[in-house]
Amino acid sequence: MLTSQESAVTDVEPVETLASQKREARLRKFKELHLKRNEAHRLNHQEVAEEDKKLKLPSNWEAKKARLQWELEENEKKKECAARGEDYDRVKLLEVTASDAERWQRKKKKKNPDTGFAGYAEAQLRQYQRLTKQIKPNMEAYDKQREESGEDFYPTSNTLIHGTHVPTKEGIDRMVEDVEKQIEKRSKYSRRRAYNDDADIDYINERNAKFNQKAERFYGKYTAEIKQNLERGTAV
Repeated sequence: MLTSQESAVTDVEPVETLASQKREARLRKFKELHLKRNEAHRLNHQEVAEEDKKLKLPSNWEAKKARLQWELEENEKKKECAARGEDYDRVKLLEVTASDAERWQRKKKKKNPDTGFAGYAEAQLRQYQRLTKQIKPNMEAYDKQREESGEDFYPTSNTLIHGTHVPTKEGIDRMVEDVEKQIEKRSKYSRRRAYNDDADIDYINERNAKFNQKAERFYGKYTAEIKQNLERGTAV
């Protein structure tokens, strides 16, 4: 038989064991929460660093990145077609649908519409844009020239580079070929004469000729009969 003191000690032990288990559970829960908080802090700091990194990038970084990815894929496809002995442009056109071709054509016309001759400045700008699109830079020659020039490749106000550049024979040949093409194309056009030699002279000077042209443009259809009567001498 247990005495009253022994019985009391036996009842206290389960209570202490239950309390210690609850304390351990709370500590374990606290430790888990602490780990989760540290993980959330780390992820938050990582996202802030990534966002700050994106803000420091150029505004067109995403578009440039997509463009570079597209160029890499295009180069890979060209290498595969070259390995199979196929024409890349022909293979690419086979993958283009009719709707895509129409959309690209509309976009091309909208981007660079040919409105005809509107002025020498606009014609010169269009020619400049056309010529710059035809330029195919030689990156090997560019890198070689940059290595040879050293710091003078990026000149400052104190850099003297006049007369030091010698063009290559290939560059001169390209320039001559382009000038000959321009001369040949220009020879196919005929300039509209400013004056019609067969037209009647009804002016006394250039200013009066401009005035008569404006009057003819606005009132010619109303005065045609009167003019014909005056020429025939039958005017009343």
